[in-house]
Amino acid sequence: MDRVRLRAEGLGKRFASRDGGVQALDGLDLEVSDGEFVSVIGPSGCGKSTLFNLLAGLEEPTAGTLWLDGDRVDAGRLLGRVGYMPQRDLLMPWRTILDNTILGLEVAGVGRAEGRRRAGELFGEFGLAGFERRRPSELSGGMRQRAALLRTFLAGREVILLDEPFGALDSLTRAGMQQWLVQVWEEHRKTILLITHDVDEALFLSDRVYVLTPRPGRVELVLEVDLPRPRSYELITSEPFTERKQLLLEHLGMTLPPRKAS
Repeated sequence: MDRVRLRAEGLGKRFASRDGGVQALDGLDLEVSDGEFVSVIGPSGCGKSTLFNLLAGLEEPTAGTLWLDGDRVDAGRLLGRVGYMPQRDLLMPWRTILDNTILGLEVAGVGRAEGRRRAGELFGEFGLAGFERRRPSELSGGMRQRAALLRTFLAGREVILLDEPFGALDSLTRAGMQQWLVQVWEEHRKTILLITHDVDEALFLSDRVYVLTPRPGRVELVLEVDLPRPRSYELITSEPFTERKQLLLEHLGMTLPPRKAS
């Protein structure tokens, strides 16, 4: 059995306010094993981004325990030990795409020449070949997200948190990016935890999907996605995929429209 890389037990987060505070998460349990791709979905405001802030070490939980590679850790010790790609690409407009991708390496003390060499070796695989000297403003949204993900990969963390990385893209670009991400993950086998509002995206990419309740966020359902890999996008029209999608939608309070008779 693969070892658990990241685990949350009884995780809770309460934000204080004048009217008594807001409980964002309450008693949440979650785990991601080595090389797994796991997604978290739930209604808006259920605490998904708060969860990621806790797992990335950006905030302290008010209850529960976090574990990384078998060691119990507090938020201060988690900071910088997992990769975190937020919704916005946060590329620096004055730097070239190549120099944007090596920011994490530079922070870690890697020289710029060596960082450029390491990044350059992956530009083709990430669909960025020929764009090394471009500025972010010269790239499409999808290309910017590829650069942001390469920057996250190059930082060298084995556990990566992706917060709605394709949420701002149009549907066709998003579908293409999902297929590309599957290929990159299958090649590198990083341990990935993804936040998404897209049920199709969660099922297509993941080994397991966690469904959260409305605030305060708790785990409503854990679905093992026992669909064969490698996956192609035709999978989303298959009966096994549709059955699992229906189950997720039911737990999210939605249903698929009935199929028309052929």
